[in-house]
Amino acid sequence: MYVYLHLLSVKRLDKNISNSIFLFNLFYFWYLSGQSYNYLLATNTIMNEYFIGIDIQTKRDCSYAISDQNGALKESGWFSKNHSILNTLKKLSVNAKLYVGIDAPRMALISPRQWYWVGSKKKWKPKTKKHKGHGRHCEIVVSAHKLANPQWTPFFDDAPAWMKKGFALFKELGTFFPTFEVFPTASYSLFSGVKEVKLDIDFSNCLPGPKDMMDAFVASVTVREFTRGKGIEVGNGDGLGAIILPRPLPEPLLSEVLTWPGCNTKK
Repeated sequence: MYVYLHLLSVKRLDKNISNSIFLFNLFYFWYLSGQSYNYLLATNTIMNEYFIGIDIQTKRDCSYAISDQNGALKESGWFSKNHSILNTLKKLSVNAKLYVGIDAPRMALISPRQWYWVGSKKKWKPKTKKHKGHGRHCEIVVSAHKLANPQWTPFFDDAPAWMKKGFALFKELGTFFPTFEVFPTASYSLFSGVKEVKLDIDFSNCLPGPKDMMDAFVASVTVREFTRGKGIEVGNGDGLGAIILPRPLPEPLLSEVLTWPGCNTKK
């Protein structure tokens, strides 16, 4: 009864306060009922949420950052090919829900891109012989809104080593957790002037690549803001994946670029 009343009465409270009240009620219910407290905990689990940001590297290890729903850094570090991050995340996921953001393309091209965006005319044009056909819809949207300059995704055989490493990591982690493609440079652009988005960090694991670790921090925050409904995803009109952003696209919004030619739905 007390657990039930709690669930009805504190839905609108801050999550930390809500969890504290939940534990108090659970303890009180245990006291009255005589049930095993471990049993009640097992049947009324409070699920934490963690947001993982991963920056892909090949010349050195990959950086990662794990933060919680309150913006506190739980863990950061580096992992290599021989020491996958998967085991770390599996252990963490026993009592938590994980969301993973990876700073790399989700997949390679499977055929040449057939459409090009002409920014000066704000319209799509068919591919010509002079175009290589590289790049995905999500990258075009980010570039058209001047959030960042993407490295256009090519075919798998033409992809640089860091992209191939990203492709593999999406497959590996995507089997177990929700995965998102992030673009820290675009996130920096959208966070410019925004003061309410915070992350408590430490500098204990910034070496050997401080900028790489900073990108992992921002990737983690980007996933958090997106899953909270404060951001958007762009692209995937070509079926090659979307990029998530921590905030809506800036004005002036180029609505035409959001729709892939031949597709009726904005992505």
